[in-house]
Amino acid sequence: MSEAKHTPAELGRIDLRPPRSDRRPALPEFRKGTYCYSALAKNQRYLGLPSRGEWQPHQEQWPLPDNWQRIILDGMADRLKRFRSLAVFMDICVRCGACADKCHFFIGSGDPKNMPVKRAELLRSVYRRYFTTAGRVLGGVAGARDLTPEVIKEWFYYFYQCTECRRCSVFCPYGIDTAEITMIGRELLNLLGLGINWITEPAANCFRTGNHLGLEPHTFRDNIDFAVDELHDITGIKVETPINKKGAEVLFIIPSADIFGTPHYFTFLGYLCLLHEIGLDFTFSAFASEGGNFGLFHSHEMIKRLNAKIYAEARRLGVKFIIGAECGHMWRVLHQYMDTLNGPADFLEVPRSPVTGTVFDHARSTRMIHLAEFAADLIHHGKLKLDPARNDKWVVTYHDSCNTARAMGILEEPRAILRAVCNHFHEMPENTIREQTFCCGSGSGLGTEENLEMRLRGGLPRASAVRYVKERHGVNLLACMCAIDKATLPTLLDFWVGGVEVAGVHELLGNALVMQGEKARTVNLRNEPLVAEEG
Repeated sequence: MSEAKHTPAELGRIDLRPPRSDRRPALPEFRKGTYCYSALAKNQRYLGLPSRGEWQPHQEQWPLPDNWQRIILDGMADRLKRFRSLAVFMDICVRCGACADKCHFFIGSGDPKNMPVKRAELLRSVYRRYFTTAGRVLGGVAGARDLTPEVIKEWFYYFYQCTECRRCSVFCPYGIDTAEITMIGRELLNLLGLGINWITEPAANCFRTGNHLGLEPHTFRDNIDFAVDELHDITGIKVETPINKKGAEVLFIIPSADIFGTPHYFTFLGYLCLLHEIGLDFTFSAFASEGGNFGLFHSHEMIKRLNAKIYAEARRLGVKFIIGAECGHMWRVLHQYMDTLNGPADFLEVPRSPVTGTVFDHARSTRMIHLAEFAADLIHHGKLKLDPARNDKWVVTYHDSCNTARAMGILEEPRAILRAVCNHFHEMPENTIREQTFCCGSGSGLGTEENLEMRLRGGLPRASAVRYVKERHGVNLLACMCAIDKATLPTLLDFWVGGVEVAGVHELLGNALVMQGEKARTVNLRNEPLVAEEG
């Protein structure tokens, strides 16, 4: 393994020209910085998954079981039968190339197999060989190829260079969702026990303690108590943070990084400000202390298993409905998979704001709404006293997190909040936001240090748009609504842009919120002076 050169000058030299000859280059090199480490055996066993022992993708020999081909082909047959979309996507692509330059990994790497159409062909070619008459008879002439160990390695390399962001699907004239193909590719690899640890370990932790980080219930309580004390120092107000309170009106679900990571923690303080100020009757759950669902990056079965805990707790605690905080994949799971996998939550009520009376009828099935929807509604009805000057040290732009934007359609609510709480807000270029938003380059379980070069390459398009508004408008803060974004965008922006920090939307709302009984505010939720120092 050779060491990757992590400098902007090195990674910025990208050749986007198509190869002159062989359309199927040699097997990719598993070079440090371009792949994720394999799942630890202990985490595989904890989840009841096949374990291949301790191995790494750069090794020449992979620990495949003797019947590995049959496992893959039977798995494909099963999924072609169960998922009509997969069968359709395998057959209807005409390779028009509309998606080719839409993937951030292709833009950042120049690797043709990171074109969504070519990445899908990695699976489609095997499908043709074993599941179509033309492929069985004509073989390579029909675009078919045999299933070999080299193909399995190629799947692993490229299906873990896709963040399932679905930007390519926006531009496909046939509506092919390449993220669904990536999901099936990963699911098939996991049948062989060939997963990555940054997906398997958070999933295992969720089963063990209820959250990705493996925080025990008492640690969850301690972290929240620490936040309460710090918020008291900043505002002079002691907020209530009930946990496992039966009969509360609302179950409030957060990504666990909000009580542990930076800058997530400042967003958590913003949540507490808002929930206290409106007097919401809510509770946390120590069991469902995680909104995120890494099952989305593993398999449909894992999606179902992880999503179930939220609704099990809602039923146990007897709440009326659920509010979820700033998380990405939690929302794609809820709005695209839950009804099929877990069923409608008809034991809860359709969410209705106890402050404004607004009924969120679009959540009639999930009985769960995003905090940004709830907060934007409060602002729309004039229920919050806001002082946007408290955020005057920031010149803000907004990153549409892929799953809340493309998957859920939350586009205007965060913008309504930001315009109400900030005096200086500027959009990035139109073709990089809303439905066409560029990904952070680190989603779907790829936000690891060992994978840093590909993260930086994949994040180049988003960073370029941030650099544009920094140079044009002096932007120094990127707001977003996803825990993975908050964890990975700081590294990305430091590398490609510099001088731009990352924050959650509700951190800025918490800064601007004028709370009844608060002391004179001199610092923001980061404990920094409210006004930027001169010079």
